[in-house]
Amino acid sequence: MYGKSATTKITICLLVAALGLVITCYAQKSSGPWKVHDRERPCPPVVTPPQQFGQPPSDAIILFDGKDTSQWEIDRQEGGDIKWKIENGYMEIAKKAGGIRTKKSFGNCQLHIEWWVPADVDPKVTDQSRSNSGVFLMGRYEIQVLDSYTADNYKDNRTYADGQASGIYGQYPPLVNACRKGGEWQSYDIGFLRPLFDDKGSCIRKARVTVIHNGVVVHNNVELQGATAHKAIAKYSPHGEAPISLQDHGNPVRFRNIWIRELPEQPYSVTE
Repeated sequence: MYGKSATTKITICLLVAALGLVITCYAQKSSGPWKVHDRERPCPPVVTPPQQFGQPPSDAIILFDGKDTSQWEIDRQEGGDIKWKIENGYMEIAKKAGGIRTKKSFGNCQLHIEWWVPADVDPKVTDQSRSNSGVFLMGRYEIQVLDSYTADNYKDNRTYADGQASGIYGQYPPLVNACRKGGEWQSYDIGFLRPLFDDKGSCIRKARVTVIHNGVVVHNNVELQGATAHKAIAKYSPHGEAPISLQDHGNPVRFRNIWIRELPEQPYSVTE
């Protein structure tokens, strides 16, 4: 991941930096007092970018640094300490440990997360049983985690297109399959714009998401049709900010280097 050429690193960094631009340009706009090139318009805050791709910028909230799990709890109504295995800089889903969620709730955000699936899975294990997990934005909108690598020795490893790795579950397949093979670390960089609801609970702005998988754009600012679901049409129900959650689907998937940046709504536009 970190042995790429300088040109590749620059390209990937530009893609990740573009997440904020892609998301905020679709945020709810409001009129403001600013004229074009108004010198009284406040400048944005300064953020120190990372020295290496995949590392957090200065304004990121570190959700998991390889050891500290204090940002997480069991994904149940009562919460509680997580039961996943923590070692060698990653956390791994333990048998019957259950899913986990962040203690803090989030809305608009940029999320970075790295994940790993085993290399020694029985080739006869395919489809949704092959190292399944998921990243849930606001606990409702799933970016699928799955071993979807394809090669000669994986030729029978098929599943439904909107359920493969980096798919928006039940809604959108990724534009391309950018999976690495089992045993290699993979990354998601996600830009998310939360949905908005009126006083009657109707959705007045659908959620949007951009996903970069291993440095490759696989979803380009797509509009979500509602909360993701299995064998059901997606639909919205009103909600506020909610935690990020990671799914326990019974497979020993690992996660590391998880950080998030909270993003604002679109700033005031110019008036003339």
